[in-house]
Amino acid sequence: MNSPGLIGPAIVEKRTMVAPGVFLRTIESGRSEGRPPIVFIPGWSTGADIWREQVERFSEMHRVIAFDPRSQGESSKTTSGNTPEQRAVDLHALLSKQNVKRPVLVGWSQAVQDIAAYVLRYGTQEIAGIVFVDAPVSDGSRGIADRPGQAASLFRLLALYQDEQEAYLRGMFGSIISKPQPIGVVDQAVAVAMKTPPSIGVAMLVADMFTTDRTAALSKIDCPVLIVAAATSPELRQQKAGATAIRNGRFVEIDDSAHALFLDQPDCFSAALSDFVDTLE
Repeated sequence: MNSPGLIGPAIVEKRTMVAPGVFLRTIESGRSEGRPPIVFIPGWSTGADIWREQVERFSEMHRVIAFDPRSQGESSKTTSGNTPEQRAVDLHALLSKQNVKRPVLVGWSQAVQDIAAYVLRYGTQEIAGIVFVDAPVSDGSRGIADRPGQAASLFRLLALYQDEQEAYLRGMFGSIISKPQPIGVVDQAVAVAMKTPPSIGVAMLVADMFTTDRTAALSKIDCPVLIVAAATSPELRQQKAGATAIRNGRFVEIDDSAHALFLDQPDCFSAALSDFVDTLE
């Protein structure tokens, strides 16, 4: 069942049960008015509110939903199921419970894996479009062999995350956001990320990046796809390759931004997303 409450102008907060004992917190605004609804999915350890500017901007002409995934933000914390495959099941249940028809799924970072897992399980017949934001679809354990330096760096940082969670998170947000933000944005992002226990956070990252090869999703997608990448991304080549592997894929590169490109360059990101959504109508 849904439990609504107003948290700001025209933005409604809900709790939606997606599995026994598991609820997801969502924020929602706007109405579809014949246009596809847009669902924003945040990255690792972040929450719905990191998309707040996009929620407010796109709600003028669309129904817009963002949510805290399982074990993130204010959503239920679970010791199992912290994988893209389970989050895909959660997403499917959320769309059904919220009566979201033919949405555009916008996934950043970790959420690229969630959408890929969704495609592998459910296909894209009920999806109007997909937007992958600054991350390639994982090639599983092959990535360790192909990119050992990247894997080694990640595991070294995970030791710091377990021992000094807040210090790690502040350093992380300092590296993935390159432009000054309004007062409180980074502090709120850190506070939200602190709600994910480090043991769960580590398990999530490993499951996202190294356990499952989800690249088969690229050839299975039969709806339009937009890939938006930061020009400085260390995974730029992989993202471009992903765009060519998708039948209806297009690629947009955004300059002068870090990984959280929708915070660094919100106007450029929103313009790219708006142009894409307009083609679906």
